Amino acid sequence: MASDRTSLQALKNIVSEVDLILETTPQLPQNRTCRSRELLRAALALTEDLISQAKSPAASAMGRMGGATTARKYGSEHFRELASKRKTRGGGRPRKA
Repeated sequence: MASDRTSLQALKNIVSEVDLILETTPQLPQNRTCRSRELLRAALALTEDLISQAKSPAASAMGRMGGATTARKYGSEHFRELASKRKTRGGGRPRKA
C-alpha cells in the first residue's frame, strides 16, 4: 500500500510541475494553454482524491457492515452470548482464609 501512495504522490508532483511549466511559458495559439492548465488542475484534484482514499485501510471499509451478516446468520442471541462471555468473573488466585 505504501508503494501505491508513493506512486500517487510522484504522479501528483509531475502534474504540478507540468502545470508550473505551462504557467511560465508563452501562450499557445487557439487557447491551448488555458485548456491544458484546466485539464492539469482536474488531474491534480483526482490524484489528491486517490491519495486521500489510499490512506484509509481496507479493514475500516469492510467493518462498516457492523456485523449485519453475522446477525443474519446467527441471530441476536449470538451477540448476547458473546456479551455474557466478556463479563469478568473475578477469577485468579483464591483468597487467603
